[in-house]
Amino acid sequence: MTEARYRLRAAQPQDCPAILELIQELATYERMAGAVRATVSALEHSLFGSAPAAEVILAESPHEDVVGFALFFPNYSTFLAKSGIWLEDLYVKPDHRGHGVGSALFRSVAGLARERGCGRMEWSVLDWNRPAIDFYQRMGAHAQDEWTTWRLTGTALEALAQRR
Repeated sequence: MTEARYRLRAAQPQDCPAILELIQELATYERMAGAVRATVSALEHSLFGSAPAAEVILAESPHEDVVGFALFFPNYSTFLAKSGIWLEDLYVKPDHRGHGVGSALFRSVAGLARERGCGRMEWSVLDWNRPAIDFYQRMGAHAQDEWTTWRLTGTALEALAQRR
């Protein structure tokens, strides 16, 4: 199969069960299956409610099965004084890899960044995920090795917020 046989489209509220399935598959691949707390209802609210937090582009097979997705949202660079796009997730089901689906999704998000006048597109990759690292290098990206991602979540986030 070639890329031309796949179709990309913006996700709609009725796609939330398929989006959740892809999120669960991605979490399993990333060895974090137990970390998924998302539900169909939560996705409907956060992606299609009154203040959408992110956007999703879906890839469909010739049989209209959802086989991949890119989930992204805006960020901002103070140095550039421009918005950007944070690519939170890019995932293609294993049976559909190697057919240009991931490349098409990635280029689609890059195209939106250009259309929206963004200064950059960013994402993170697990350091052991060699296939993803190789993919992004082929796309022309380079790692920001001098930066370390930090996270505050769960009880630590709650505790800090209570000290305001």
